[in-house]
Parts: sequence; structure tokens; C-alpha cells
Amino acid sequence: MTGSLFATSDLHVSYAENRVIVDRLRPESPEDWLIVAGDVGEIFADVEKTLSRLSARFATVVWVPGNHELWTHPSDPVQTRGVERYEALVRMCRDNGVHTPEDEYPVWSGPDGPVTVVPLFQLYDYSFRVAGTSTKEESLKKAYDAGVVCTDEVMLHPDPYPDRESWCWDRLATTTRRLDALPDNTATVLVSHWPLVRQPTEVMWYPEFAQWCGTTRTADWHVRYQAAVAVYGHLHIPRTTFYDGVRFEEVSLGYPREWRKRGPSPQPMRRILGGAS
Repeated sequence: MTGSLFATSDLHVSYAENRVIVDRLRPESPEDWLIVAGDVGEIFADVEKTLSRLSARFATVVWVPGNHELWTHPSDPVQTRGVERYEALVRMCRDNGVHTPEDEYPVWSGPDGPVTVVPLFQLYDYSFRVAGTSTKEESLKKAYDAGVVCTDEVMLHPDPYPDRESWCWDRLATTTRRLDALPDNTATVLVSHWPLVRQPTEVMWYPEFAQWCGTTRTADWHVRYQAAVAVYGHLHIPRTTFYDGVRFEEVSLGYPREWRKRGPSPQPMRRILGGAS
């Protein structure tokens, strides 16, 4: 294999300007892979249309859900909620040849490989709390008082779990069992929508939003599971950082009002492994 492993996220195709950009995404070679780290869109049909087109272009597409795919938006004809919605998204991806967190982890054997590409779905549990608070309730109150509240509180339903953190903890338990079963010395590319560590949230303009951005329970996963690279999105702050010597890539496109500040021609596809750096 001589292609490259690319990644993108937060395509938000409900915006016409973003759809134009996504329509231009093309591989550099027939062997290129593409990671899509969540938040393709909110409407089920939009997510399917986008992923099916990308799957037809790239040799392999790997997807993880973001919070927007998990929303039950009032304008979406597909009104499934919680786990049922996630399972419907997984079935749709499989129908279109897209790898999901529920499938066997694909192995990238191109330049800089082999590495096992591990799509993760872990959600969040409000443990990235606002400074000076010690409980979820205190942290949420700070956010509501500041007027910084994630739409998940209205549209991301945890059914049949009693709350989102319970769903998160079950996902963590299931995922940990799979990761612990990987052969020794398996190099990985860990792919999640939410960052595995809290540090990336420290540069956000609104620190109250961090509580919707991950869980402290994944803070050592990049070391524990031998990540060559950790890929994430959600924050809409595309950049490269290093934690414990591991490269973290935030690969989001974001909303038009955000990417316009970075220039008129965004390049949402970031090379993770292979080819030129």
C-alpha cells in the first residue's frame, strides 16, 4: 500500500458552504483512507448521503459518531433516540461499506504502518468540570448561569440509559474490553469525536463548555493503548499538539463563520500517516 491515511471531522453539511467543500474532497491516490471523526450532520439522510459518497471515493472510510449525529432533531424524519439511533447509524454505515466502532478494527499497512485504526465511541460524563466545582450539578449551574449550554441537553437523548454519563460509562467498559484484547505491541491510531485528554479544551473561549467534551477516564488511553496518533474533533480548533510524546490531531472543519477566519479556502482533510508530511 502506498497511499495516505487522511482524517477530517465536523463537516456540518447542513451548511451549504460546507457541502461545497465536502463535495471537493478527493483522495490523492486510489489507496488513500479517510477517517471521519464525527459531526457529519444532524439529519440522518444527510449523514448517509455524505458518507456514501466518501466511501465511493476512498479505499476505506472509518467513521465515529459525534454528538450531532446522535441528536434527534425535530426536523429529521428519522426520530430514533439514544442507542437505537446509534445502532441505526451503524447499520447505515455498514450498508455503505464504512467502518464503525462496532466493527473489527482495520489495519493500515501503508507508509508509517502497520497500525490498527481504532474508532471509538465514548461520549462524555461531565467530569471536565468548571474550575471550582466538585459535582456535575454545580458545574452545569455555572454553565447555565454563563449562558454556555450544549444543545445536547435538549436533543441528545440517552435512551434507554437514565442519563448520558451512564451511557458513557457503559461505552467505556465495552471499549476497554476490546482494547485490552489487542495483541501486545499493537500500534494504534485512536479515533474519537471527543478528545481523550482534557488539555485541548483549555484554549476554548468558553471554558464552561468543556464538560460536554470528554471524560477523565480516557486520560491515559493514548499511552496505555500505544497510540502513534490520536485523532479527534468537536472543539473546532484544528491543530497539532503532543501529550506524553503522542501526537494529537484535531481535524475539524467547523462552521463557516469559524473556518472563514482561517482563510477563504479551508483544507479539512489532514494527512495522519503516509505520503508527504
